[in-house]
Amino acid sequence: MSATAAAPPTQQTPSLFSERLKSATWDEHEAAEQHGFTQALLDGRLGRDGYTAMVAQHYFAYLALEEVGRALSDHPVAAPFLEPELERVPALERDLAHLLGDGWHRLVSPTAPTRTYVARLQQMADHPEGFVAHHYTRYLGDVSGGQFISKVARQTYGFDDGPGVCFYDFGALGSLPKFRARYKEHLDALDLSEAGERALLRETRLAYQLNTEVLADLGRTHTP
Repeated sequence: MSATAAAPPTQQTPSLFSERLKSATWDEHEAAEQHGFTQALLDGRLGRDGYTAMVAQHYFAYLALEEVGRALSDHPVAAPFLEPELERVPALERDLAHLLGDGWHRLVSPTAPTRTYVARLQQMADHPEGFVAHHYTRYLGDVSGGQFISKVARQTYGFDDGPGVCFYDFGALGSLPKFRARYKEHLDALDLSEAGERALLRETRLAYQLNTEVLADLGRTHTP
């Protein structure tokens, strides 16, 4: 559900937590990025119905993630990562209205893997470190590789820069490189115990796995 063009981590043990996080979850990141459904999308081989189904599953995932974010808005671990300009639900609603029409709410529902994913996200209201893991997996990936997906979607489905690809428009953040640098600074500033760091790493791996399972399910129906 997200794709990035990041370089692989180095083999040496990184000193910064953001680098350790990237290194420790690289295999899961690659599995999600190189999934057959994602490749069909990036190659322009995915039908519009498949793209629409992916947008619908994004909607349910972000609805849960952003609800948990609001619940944790005063928590010192989660709060630094919460920026109103990141929120994706309004953009996804505009995309779905464009793709399915005004009655889109009646036409979409979460798949079984998405329901599992959403249930895990909701549990993170009691685990702010775990929330950060899911926040990192979703937003940083969509801010990065999402820009390429947006370009491909516009070319494949004939969208303009507006409805259809609103989800990938992070213009309100300003400079995306500066945002990514700021995000990594927040990761490096986390005051985590050794056990807390291990828990965040485990949850990030799980977040990638849950995303990949959503893609696999979509691929069984929509991949050429």
